[in-house]
Amino acid sequence: MAAMETTVVATAMPTVVADLGALELYGWVGAVYLLGNTVAMPIYGKLSDIYGRKSLMMVGITLFLIGSMASGLSQSMVQLIAFRGLQALGAGGLQTLAFTVAGDIYEVKERARIQGIFGAVWAIAGMSGPFLGGLLVKFLSWRWVFYVNVPVGVLAAFLYVVAFHESVAKRPAKLDIPGALVVTAMVVSLLLGTSRVAPAITIPLAIGFGVIMMLVERRAEEPVIPLDLLRQKVIGLSCILGGVVGATMMSVVTYLPLYLQGILGTSATTAGSMLSPLLIGWPLAATLTGRILSRLSYRTIMIFGWTLATASLVVLSVEIANVAAPGVLYAIMFFLGLGLGFANTPIILVLQESVTWRQRGQATAASSFFRTIGGSIAVGALGAILAGGLAGLADPRLLSEIMGPEHGHHLDPALMGRISAQLETSLVTIFRIIAAMAASALALALFFPPLRLGQGEASLRERQDGALDDGPVGQDTEDAKMTT
Repeated sequence: MAAMETTVVATAMPTVVADLGALELYGWVGAVYLLGNTVAMPIYGKLSDIYGRKSLMMVGITLFLIGSMASGLSQSMVQLIAFRGLQALGAGGLQTLAFTVAGDIYEVKERARIQGIFGAVWAIAGMSGPFLGGLLVKFLSWRWVFYVNVPVGVLAAFLYVVAFHESVAKRPAKLDIPGALVVTAMVVSLLLGTSRVAPAITIPLAIGFGVIMMLVERRAEEPVIPLDLLRQKVIGLSCILGGVVGATMMSVVTYLPLYLQGILGTSATTAGSMLSPLLIGWPLAATLTGRILSRLSYRTIMIFGWTLATASLVVLSVEIANVAAPGVLYAIMFFLGLGLGFANTPIILVLQESVTWRQRGQATAASSFFRTIGGSIAVGALGAILAGGLAGLADPRLLSEIMGPEHGHHLDPALMGRISAQLETSLVTIFRIIAAMAASALALALFFPPLRLGQGEASLRERQDGALDDGPVGQDTEDAKMTT
């Protein structure tokens, strides 16, 4: 639900604006969710390592459900933005802690299968959001985009209460409030800059806050951003590659529908269905990864995945330049889904295998943080390229006419052709950049250590010492992990 809420509002927003007005605040409904989500992830991860997963998960679910219900009841755009931010503060914990708990309650070999399923669920939820949003708006109302979270969230909370048990050693801890504030300021500045809000000011601010963050976190007793973990080759590379996964997926999900509706003249529903092969390829690859990890290294699977993703995106950029046929796009999306599934699944597995229980929340949160921030930066930066390519339009509202149900058929053909040509040129550039991002990830994956399942640093130490380091108390060696 937390992943779906990142994208589900997109198709509902035109109806929301028609009901609540305030078109000038259109972009903030999505931006505030992304902002709150990104900022909350490392904080939840760190607190869960101190106080345990269950209590923090209950906090996240409660904030998420209150924010969801309040968003659906909003009577103005300002209210919607505020309640959407509250929803995001809960969602940041849900995504991070769900992956963390899965890492806690399964052994290393079982974890490959279950984390593959979790990764597939995350991908399916995020990519199906626009399609689901369209259905909810069509058959119910835009408010159900938020209400639909409530029954699922209540059920999840009930299952955690009755079925998830943990015993966490109490230890003194000092919260890193300065670190949390600096991280928040850095993320806010970065997202504002990539969203073209005074980039000449906000981008330098983001860099400055980034430097301050590193200085503060180096001295913190309980840092929010674990710089010592990120300096480890396996974890650092995993987070960077996760960031590119987020950047690639969110960029394709955001800009392919624009091409389909603006150039090919398809409907919003058809554009959403074009992404459906991704929803088949990704979980298929995630499932296969869990089965073949016993025979292949993490690096081998990553390289294969990024090779497949890069090839798919190169073909996609060529096809878009030549006005792609819908059938070809379906095939490309399927192989892209396969590639990203193979590229993403090993990341969370090797990362959780390389840390102890006391670090798993932070490590998982760092991966989610980089994936989310990678997606937001890429979408914002590519949006700036798109805006630059369309800067010559005398009236930007003409683009909305092309995207509407009549696809600009009432416009002057010469004018419509000129607008379409500008849009197509910009989108070709955008998809070439997306392909280049995937290619850079492929090059980076070549430097990943050739580890196999069970060869992570923490897993090796566990076998040598006979128990997990500093894990939950009250459990024997065989079950030195979180249990249900």
